Amino acid sequence: MPHLFEPLALRSVTLPNRIVLSPMCQYSAVDGLATDWHTVHLGRYAASGLGLIILEATHVSAVGRITPGCLGLYNDAHEQALTNIVGFLKKIGTAAVGIQLAHAGRKASMSPPWKGVKPADRSEGWVSVGPSAVAFDEGWQVPRALDEAGMDQIVQEFVTAAVRSARAGFDVCELHGAHGYLMHEFLSPISNKRNDAYGGSRENRMRFPLRVVEAVRAVWPRDRVLAMRLSATDYMGDEGWTLDDAIAFSHELNARGVDIIDVSGGGSSPKQKLELKPGYQVPFASAIRKATGLPTIAVGLITKPEHAEAILAEGHADAIAIGRALLNDPMWAWRAADALGAEVSVPNQYLRGRKLAV
Repeated sequence: MPHLFEPLALRSVTLPNRIVLSPMCQYSAVDGLATDWHTVHLGRYAASGLGLIILEATHVSAVGRITPGCLGLYNDAHEQALTNIVGFLKKIGTAAVGIQLAHAGRKASMSPPWKGVKPADRSEGWVSVGPSAVAFDEGWQVPRALDEAGMDQIVQEFVTAAVRSARAGFDVCELHGAHGYLMHEFLSPISNKRNDAYGGSRENRMRFPLRVVEAVRAVWPRDRVLAMRLSATDYMGDEGWTLDDAIAFSHELNARGVDIIDVSGGGSSPKQKLELKPGYQVPFASAIRKATGLPTIAVGLITKPEHAEAILAEGHADAIAIGRALLNDPMWAWRAADALGAEVSVPNQYLRGRKLAV
């Protein structure tokens, strides 16, 4: 069997294969509430034979949203809407279902990308928060620096959202510590200029994200999977967060019960220097896997089944997260199965189309 179509067991959760839908914001929620768009969007992937579907960044508070159209999980209506979606996805497909819990920090209160990279309209926006009063870029708002009470509140918001996620039926809870959002902001010296116990040394900068991890693991069911989305580098040299830092952080995550690391990169600075090419972030997943023994998910412009298979076969990662290629072709797993000579789960209603595809 091709490595891409081997099951992956994590705690009591078994993914039917190693293909993961990467979390991708849809900017289509209403006051944080999932809509029919999310049901249709995610339903396509439940019918496509993936191993794991991870919902887009789902924010633990209203001020933690990236845009006014981003998903939230901070009231009963949000929980019920996501409960309905999880039930629907599991009814029509075999994929495990995950949620990515997030707080955007200083990169909150923005417009959706199709309106341009700019702050949200004054009538819709809000004051963002961060580890320090340092704006992401020129023209972005300066966040309010969090005090101890503010950090305590956000930790509790993650906990409450994790409890809601468990009740909603999610198999995997992924914490978003990447792409310049709040937990990554604390980790990176580019955005963290504090001079207290949460700033300065790497150990201090890791303190707040690790508090979130510990608090969520304490309430997340022991038989379900806890994942972390991590930027392995800021792409800013020694000025920023580095792979060595990410490996040290991953050792701490391992000690606190994180089961798998979803390894990405960048997002802390608009001055980042990177070369976009197929698999450009795979070496980071490989390095963290080898250094810590933790399973990893590889990402980064992986679009061809043969490339995904080679990454797994060569021991660089344990699963492959596909983003834009799945937006372009929701039935990517069908094409991968054909290319690699594997079988994939297909709903009865789609069997006629599957026969045409073979």
